[in-house]
Amino acid sequence: MKTKDLIEENNRKRELLTAENEAYYSDMLIYIRLQLTLSEQQSEEVLMEMLDHLLDGQEDGKTAKDIFGHDPKSYADEIIEQLPKEKKREVVPFLLGIAGNIISCSLIIRGILLYVLSQFVEVNWNVNLFVVFVSAIVIAGFIIMMIWFIFKLINQSLFKEKHNTKKDMLKAGLMGAAGMAAVLATVKFTPNIGPSFHFSWWLSLLIGGILLGLTYVLKKR
Repeated sequence: MKTKDLIEENNRKRELLTAENEAYYSDMLIYIRLQLTLSEQQSEEVLMEMLDHLLDGQEDGKTAKDIFGHDPKSYADEIIEQLPKEKKREVVPFLLGIAGNIISCSLIIRGILLYVLSQFVEVNWNVNLFVVFVSAIVIAGFIIMMIWFIFKLINQSLFKEKHNTKKDMLKAGLMGAAGMAAVLATVKFTPNIGPSFHFSWWLSLLIGGILLGLTYVLKKR
């Protein structure tokens, strides 16, 4: 089965688990899936085997703790050690896909915002290459930090009977607000050095739409 099919089948079969077994298994599933360096195909195959084993045990009246033990994190770590790493040729398209989605969405949002603003105020359509370059570095850094921070919060929330979800959401919100403030400050205070060019709202929408379409097609292939 392909990775996508395995994930869909996993989602369907998890509905057959009891609440206790589902909570136990889902923590291990998320923990393993967050290991982005592992082979996604192999990880999903192992997760499916674990789920089938759990469902069989559940029919016999066993719980996830009976089958996998009382320390799910240690059990998951043992599985992770045995799983192969993702091939580099598979990692590169994944990263390019993320970059393509971010850039295309940014261009589309820019086009929509500038069009709306242009109906009420005079808009400066010129874009400075140096400002774009510096802003891109700051945005990329912010996105990487945000992903790392969210993954860290998720990891900390796993394998715990009680967890304060609202506190994690507040931390993520504050982190996001700080990052956006840094991006806006960069755009505002970075000097216009070097060449600039005219970049209208419709061109931003067009390029963003084309890039989003190409990213979608490549992902499907």
